[in-house]
Amino acid sequence: MEDNKTHTHLNLTKTDDPKPLIYPTPLSPPLPLISKQIELNRALSASSKSSLFTLSRSDVVFEDEYLIVINKPQGIYCDRVLSAIPPLLRDSQGTGIKNPPEFHLANRLDRDTSGVMVITKSHKVAGKLVKAFTDHKVSKVYVALCCGSAPKWDSISIRSGHGRSKHGVWRVYAASDVGRTLPGGSIVRDMATSFQVLSVNGRGRFKDLTTKSRIDQQETVLVVENVGVDIASTDENKKDEVLIRAFPESGKTHQIRLHCQYLGIPICGDVKYEGPHEWKGRTLDGHCLHAETLTLDHPVTGLPLVFRAPLPTWAESSISS
Repeated sequence: MEDNKTHTHLNLTKTDDPKPLIYPTPLSPPLPLISKQIELNRALSASSKSSLFTLSRSDVVFEDEYLIVINKPQGIYCDRVLSAIPPLLRDSQGTGIKNPPEFHLANRLDRDTSGVMVITKSHKVAGKLVKAFTDHKVSKVYVALCCGSAPKWDSISIRSGHGRSKHGVWRVYAASDVGRTLPGGSIVRDMATSFQVLSVNGRGRFKDLTTKSRIDQQETVLVVENVGVDIASTDENKKDEVLIRAFPESGKTHQIRLHCQYLGIPICGDVKYEGPHEWKGRTLDGHCLHAETLTLDHPVTGLPLVFRAPLPTWAESSISS
């Protein structure tokens, strides 16, 4: 028997749907297809190389009772450098060490980036130094060997967005997109780097390689809102070799590599960001990026410190003429 209840028919047609979310458009290209296999081969090679890696005293830039600073070689994982510290100290100090240190990485470098790495010897010191990095109280300076059309600027400051979609790769976004949401829920962050040209095709614009605390006030300023230089359209035979110094003002993943790609001077060997796999007749095992200096206040004494790693051969040879 049918009941007498009134049946209410719901209108399921939505008339007040919000507008679909429009995501920011990346201004740098996706990974080149060739990079996937090259990167896999490099990762396998680095795993093998890292498993056999040991440190020597010549790799030590600075050491006291709180810190040890290492010049990390190219193609070695940071964690392997960390695990190589105890054997280094045992060899130099003997086996009877009381209260063995608690080693921590204060900063990390990409697998193929060489240069200054700071390792702390206690949890307390690690916490202070990590906070200094997080609060941007540590100044970083890098040197990179790039290729492309020689820049028309001697120094430039570039500001853009930085981000990646879920399961995606890091890309450059417009500065005006900072704060916007990407697919997967991540947010576009601010990214800023200053650069200065050191030499073009071996001819130096800045002969002195001592670190400058700031680039001169005459630098070009670029706020990114449009697509970067189309590297694929550059004639291979007309590419210049450009040695640059980079001053990252923020600390985003692959920041210098991304900004070099955007400017049309990708780092040699950086196949992820359109850098050449081969340069001047030789195959490159990794990208030519070197963490030259770190400037910071000592986490315990408060004294100002400047740690500098010797330049790699590719940097020295590019300014030898």
